[in-house]
Amino acid sequence: MRIGTLRTGAGTSAALIGADTAQPLAFPDAGTWLAAGSPEPGTAASGPPVALAEADFAPVSPRPSKIVCVGLNYSEHTKEMGRELPEYPTLFAKFTEALLGPTDDIVLPPESTSVDWEGELAVIIGARVRRADETAARAAIAGFTVANDISARDFQRRTSQWLQGKTFESTTPLGPWLATLDEVGPEPALQLTCRIDGQLKQEANTRDLVFGPVQLIRYISAITTLNPGDVILTGTPGGVGDGRTPQEYLHPGTLVETTIDSLGSTANRCVAAPGVPGGDFPQKD
Repeated sequence: MRIGTLRTGAGTSAALIGADTAQPLAFPDAGTWLAAGSPEPGTAASGPPVALAEADFAPVSPRPSKIVCVGLNYSEHTKEMGRELPEYPTLFAKFTEALLGPTDDIVLPPESTSVDWEGELAVIIGARVRRADETAARAAIAGFTVANDISARDFQRRTSQWLQGKTFESTTPLGPWLATLDEVGPEPALQLTCRIDGQLKQEANTRDLVFGPVQLIRYISAITTLNPGDVILTGTPGGVGDGRTPQEYLHPGTLVETTIDSLGSTANRCVAAPGVPGGDFPQKD
């Protein structure tokens, strides 16, 4: 089963995604559908179906209570960034305002000169979970979707804490829908690619994650409660622009396409944000 969030004239609506159509459901988004216990879509239909070719998708979970991200979670990417394989998951966070729909424009922050791509598998939480064992962690997974952890590398490197380079507003595509476990299982082995202006930059299989989805839920839920609709970005494989020689970054007009087998694709054009580039920020004297 596939569930997405559509933009409509009245706001947004959760939707059951079929081969050619999206059937709106009586919930404002996929996150609220999950919070209601994921009722059978056949009992929650609302309004006529929408042709997929005409559907305007919002972020699949547009208002999660938490977006938890994992760094250095593919061995190849860890090595290209000059790091050792981590003993524990490297965690940071994003805020909801960072999220984009699967075809929305990525707004490049004028403050940054080194915005990078990071195609990722995202976990969508389907049940409230705290201090999960393996069984509870598996049961807490609603499904998976496609994401790109667009990163302002210069801001990321300003301190040892990464958040400031990871959560600029309108930079993180999430969608187009979540595929439930009956389609992909709790530890999917799916091929991930990221293309920049049509050129393949990243290619890996999600079975190569250092810490898989179940491990991540167990670890994160020991720290904080995970709620229905919450999002975990599981990390990116090798091939990011910052690890290349010479380094490559995103610019206005660049098209970022991220695809994961069985989960669909995001395709986002980069645009300039209003404002003047600069770095006139408080610094230590």
